[in-house]
Amino acid sequence: MAAAQSAPTSSNLQAWSVIAVKDAERKARLASLTDGNEHIRAAPLFLVWLADLSRLRQIARQQGNDGEGLDFHESFLIGAIDAALAAQNAVVAIDSLGLGSCYIGGMRNRPEDVARELKLPPEAFAVFGLTVGYPDPSVKTDVKPRLPQSVVLFREQYGEVRSEELASYDDAMKAFQEKQNLPPKGRTSVIAKRIENEAALKGRSQLTAILRRLGFRLK
Repeated sequence: MAAAQSAPTSSNLQAWSVIAVKDAERKARLASLTDGNEHIRAAPLFLVWLADLSRLRQIARQQGNDGEGLDFHESFLIGAIDAALAAQNAVVAIDSLGLGSCYIGGMRNRPEDVARELKLPPEAFAVFGLTVGYPDPSVKTDVKPRLPQSVVLFREQYGEVRSEELASYDDAMKAFQEKQNLPPKGRTSVIAKRIENEAALKGRSQLTAILRRLGFRLK
């Protein structure tokens, strides 16, 4: 938590919170809200990271205003970014202690159910989860290949992404997958499937309406 709180935060607003979950039954219920993710049940600790404007709203009212600036998309974006920066600082600390972790984006599949389970106040939203546990020493791991820098790093202005560079990434991923005894599917076809249509978003296409029901005004 010390590492997480040392992360950068926009205007020092610190627009995030985290809920540490250890109770086995609660972890199981949260796992069921994310399309499975059995490692939520298995991990001794599950951290749920929140974009949290509720505390800022309270501070504003204590200071004599309603915090109208929180009503805009910008403030929700600040909360989501702050949570991500804090969580990644925590991940670095977790790794340094010899532990392991895994982000769980499935927390956004059924956010209203998550909010009820965790008794979130209005204007607090579970951006993602993070399992924390002990790596299995019998499982050989390696660094997963990322896209070539040539397709993510541009100089001065946005540049061309060449199809042959994406093909080379697929080749690298297939080699990695074979090494990990996984089906050698590559990656670009998986990415395309993940964004193919509304159904592929697993309920997250309704996120704007859900956020408003959770108290975010989102002007």
